[in-house]
Amino acid sequence: MLESRELTKKYGSKTAVSGISLKLEAGHICAMLGPNGSGKTTWMKMAAGLVKPTSGEILFEGAPVSIESRRHIAYMSTEPYFYTWMSAKDVGKYYEDFFEDFSVERYRNLLARMELTEDLKVKALSSGMAAKLKIAATLARDAKVWMLDEPFNGIDLLARDQIRECIVERAGEDRLLLLSSHLVEEMETLVDRAVYIREGVLIESVDLEQLRTERGLSMADLYRQIYTGKEVIA
Repeated sequence: MLESRELTKKYGSKTAVSGISLKLEAGHICAMLGPNGSGKTTWMKMAAGLVKPTSGEILFEGAPVSIESRRHIAYMSTEPYFYTWMSAKDVGKYYEDFFEDFSVERYRNLLARMELTEDLKVKALSSGMAAKLKIAATLARDAKVWMLDEPFNGIDLLARDQIRECIVERAGEDRLLLLSSHLVEEMETLVDRAVYIREGVLIESVDLEQLRTERGLSMADLYRQIYTGKEVIA
């Protein structure tokens, strides 16, 4: 469904993504893992059509990412992107105007489940509440691909459980969910594939069931092994 071929992005002398070839199929919830600055966000932004590659290409359903593909890819960035004067209701109207697949009814349901109300002002939200608002708006789209960059940032433990439930509900055989997070162990029960990136380079892409049965490692074990260089004893 999403595929990058020798995908590279440079900012001046800095290489954010270096020759990543990666294929992500529908029917999965995938984790994209790596420390800050590893290239996860840059890869996602290129997949969303928001950043142009320096070289290589990224495809959605076999065709280059374009304005057309943005209709089917829902991306949630880490940066705040709502106007401070908006209420949660205004955010819903904003999304409804931009995206044909946005469901106001689903959005209201997600707000309620995350204990948010439509009259709340963006400027008055805590970081955790603002994060939940972004997630509600993104998941209210009926997309084919959802990419959530650090969806658990600033979210308390109980709210994370709610968000996990909402994410799982959007999964399906014809859909792909891609999540990045530093909370690796929090993601373990949510995803079935993991992609490890370090300094812009793809290190490994694994099926988690195979990782457990064939190598005796958890997703977090492999994370520690890759980023510390210390072998984990299964």
